[in-house]
Amino acid sequence: MSVRVRAARLRALLLTLVAFLVVAGTATGCGPGDDRPRIVVTTNILGDITREIVGGEAEVSVLMKPNADPHSFGLSAVQAAELENADLVVHNGLGLEENVTRHVEAARDSGVATFAAGEAADPLTFQADEEGGPGDGAGAPDPHFWTDPDRVRKVAGLITDRIVEHVDGVDEKAVRGNAERYDGELAALSTWMEKSFAAIDEGRRALVTNHHVFGYLADRFGFRVIGAVIPSGTTLASPSSSDLRSLTRAMEKADVRTVFADSSQPTRLADVLRREMGGDVNVVPLYSESLTEKGEGAGTYLEMMRANTSAMTEGLTGN
Repeated sequence: MSVRVRAARLRALLLTLVAFLVVAGTATGCGPGDDRPRIVVTTNILGDITREIVGGEAEVSVLMKPNADPHSFGLSAVQAAELENADLVVHNGLGLEENVTRHVEAARDSGVATFAAGEAADPLTFQADEEGGPGDGAGAPDPHFWTDPDRVRKVAGLITDRIVEHVDGVDEKAVRGNAERYDGELAALSTWMEKSFAAIDEGRRALVTNHHVFGYLADRFGFRVIGAVIPSGTTLASPSSSDLRSLTRAMEKADVRTVFADSSQPTRLADVLRREMGGDVNVVPLYSESLTEKGEGAGTYLEMMRANTSAMTEGLTGN
């Protein structure tokens, strides 16, 4: 190989390295002059909650994009590096971020402070369906605590404490002031949801969903969980024909004709159930596991929960 060729290849390698470092600096927000403390959050729901508490006191980086599935989203090498360079990592835990857990554990092992929100929310366990059997994962911890706003209030308070304890450079008074304001908004949300659901007759408070995601909401507001098209707590599972038959029988017995399908997932499975029951099924989309882009219906946690409450109330009352 000639000297000229070797020199050309070396220049190309150096240019590639420089480009990577520029992209990495842009992606992580660690460019020149940005010396604010950094909090990295795995899911966009927790990211919104954390940003409400932090305000402008720290940089908050959210790994999960809008409309993504927390069970299946993964990280780039740059995002994985963000975790290990954070002052604090906030994650859901309880098996929700199935492809991200090992990266969070690596960050914790390297000395980064981490907070598992789901584990701190008095987690429930997945329960057996009314008619369809225990389903996959019955007895395992349910990670979907955010469908109960009162548990979110508890978690928000604990996130506040972790920020004050582990993130140097933040103004504690400002952070706690933000947290107090947001707690009031969460309390108002919980009260509004309770009043809204009061319009649904007790006998019609029955939920069928794409997969098991509303156990906390059911526990908090007095709903029955009839079953799920996917009898599991994760979207990565698949229904069998026997699962669909069992769910169809349960719905007919309970006189339930409304299925709530995740808006970020195709409604194909709910459509299959509609065909199984002769077409007389109302499929109502909900925002269950991810926020949307701003202006698309569920840009914040508060907006998501209000939209879901209105859709559930309308879907179960026929109004």
